[in-house]
Amino acid sequence: MNESSVLFPNLGITLRNVGQSVNVFGFRIAYYGIVMAIAIGSGFWLVLRVAKKTGQNEEQYMDFGLIAVICSLIGARLYYVIFSWEQYRDHPLEIFNLRGGGLAIYGAVLAGTLTAWIYTRCKKWNFALVADTACVGLALGQAIGRWGNFFNREVFGGYTDSLLAMALPYGAVRRSDVTQQMLDHMVRIDGVDFIQVHPTFLYESCWNLALLLFLLWFMKRKQFHGEVFLCYLAGYGIGRAWIEGIRTDRLFLPGGNIPVSQALSVLLAAGSLIAIWVNIKRKKRGEQKNEQTKSTEGTN
Repeated sequence: MNESSVLFPNLGITLRNVGQSVNVFGFRIAYYGIVMAIAIGSGFWLVLRVAKKTGQNEEQYMDFGLIAVICSLIGARLYYVIFSWEQYRDHPLEIFNLRGGGLAIYGAVLAGTLTAWIYTRCKKWNFALVADTACVGLALGQAIGRWGNFFNREVFGGYTDSLLAMALPYGAVRRSDVTQQMLDHMVRIDGVDFIQVHPTFLYESCWNLALLLFLLWFMKRKQFHGEVFLCYLAGYGIGRAWIEGIRTDRLFLPGGNIPVSQALSVLLAAGSLIAIWVNIKRKKRGEQKNEQTKSTEGTN
């Protein structure tokens, strides 16, 4: 064993050399960045496929895609920096160092949504339809992107001895992410100290994959434009609220101990479910009114 080993002891899986970067012609490229690039490319590819399948103009999404990706990355970084400002206050140049991670998906979601809203208004597109199409690519990108956290040995939960428990070298993780319970259960294997944790990156990746499959199935069954996007917000919010509760690297609201992403997840999930209910009720009332009007005209 060494500091690059990652274990899943209760599954009998031992990965002895999980690096964090690869050397390409003398340049070190972080696996985190490679995974993020794959995630973005895969998500964009799926959006174009869905646009084509639903009879939309793919070129519109190609024009919009680059702007959305850039704005989402900026939003993801800003969200992380804002809620962990003490980490950057004395070293502001570190804000621009993305090699070590530090992207918050909710920042990307919020920035991407705002960008889409502004862009669609300028282009006179249907924002709700664009949101329905784009969110499936976002779900796929999240499912893949979480594996970047695996290579960085980050985004894990507290101690567990469950079936999916993951063991990481103590020397390979940030001390701020380690709890006393992890230290109490630390084990030494071949001279290397390991902590055992919840692989929350894996939980979220699987949750996003399941959410993606649901969204693709539901897309043909939606009752109004925007419903798929609202389902994404509700579904992701429910899963993230639970997963955020067991993570040890949470970002907190200023002056308190409330995890900002957990609070936002609850608000988005509740707000989205209410919006779905209101829109369905409104649609049914409209249909009933039309039927009554037709019935009256038929009687006359």
